[in-house]
Amino acid sequence: MHPISSGRGTGAPPLGRLYSVHGRRLALHRSGTGGPAVVFLPGAGQVGLDYLNIHDQVAEFTCSVLYDRAGTGWSDRVELPRTAAEVTGELHELLRAAKIPAPYVLVGHSLGGAYARHYAQRFPDETAALLLLDPFHEELYDRGPRQARDKLAEMHHQQIPELTPEQLRQARDQIAPHFSAWPDSVRQALIDHHLTTAWKAGLLEDRNLYDQVAGELRKGAGLPDVPLIVLTALGHDDTQAQLWPAELLAEINDAKTTLHAQLAASARRGRHRIIDAGHGWLHEEHPEAVLQALHDLLDAGM
Repeated sequence: MHPISSGRGTGAPPLGRLYSVHGRRLALHRSGTGGPAVVFLPGAGQVGLDYLNIHDQVAEFTCSVLYDRAGTGWSDRVELPRTAAEVTGELHELLRAAKIPAPYVLVGHSLGGAYARHYAQRFPDETAALLLLDPFHEELYDRGPRQARDKLAEMHHQQIPELTPEQLRQARDQIAPHFSAWPDSVRQALIDHHLTTAWKAGLLEDRNLYDQVAGELRKGAGLPDVPLIVLTALGHDDTQAQLWPAELLAEINDAKTTLHAQLAASARRGRHRIIDAGHGWLHEEHPEAVLQALHDLLDAGM
């Protein structure tokens, strides 16, 4: 592991406030009342406010929580990558500092799905349900095509580049539409953050995903007996289409789908659903699928 400092660490977030946890300031935004609270764990390269569309709708029927891990978003800088234990321990303390009572419905996207599972392994009594949005699975690296493993290893050893003006323009054109429905006070701040910082933090967080974080999931306890839904995204994703040739991406998706189905089947109250959405923005492309899953989980838990 080669730790590199990342994160914003300056100024107040566009929404929410900063809480002090073990000497670090962590950004958290909460809305709504009631319980169990729904807590969103962002994917690598994303931040809490990326999920504002779902958050606002969830807040109509229960408490909803968005936050930024240390080293991401508007939380303080920290050396990346980090262990799952560091991330989940930090979230545990942050929720206590913000006086948000357990248990929680944990909504983990991609890398956040790994952290959500690890949180449930460590704090089963604080977990009411799990919704995993196209989550990372610890066996995907080994089950996926050899060509993909080789490319990922190469990427993890490369220096993080600076984007050219043309690349920045292309990135802005790609990211801006996702926030078209976000409030003006949030939209531009998010776009600027993604273009300058978020994508770098995402690359750094991924660097220990297939060994350290995967190992922590394997060694952890089994998931608690709570409702679980796994959503697998198999629609077009611009980033993945640029990264992987079509035939190779199809192999990756086949392996991913099998592992997601097995993960859902491992829980007594587990369900697996496939949606026609891209990996990175499934919550923005098909918010109704995420909301329906949350309603189903809450109904199952009552």
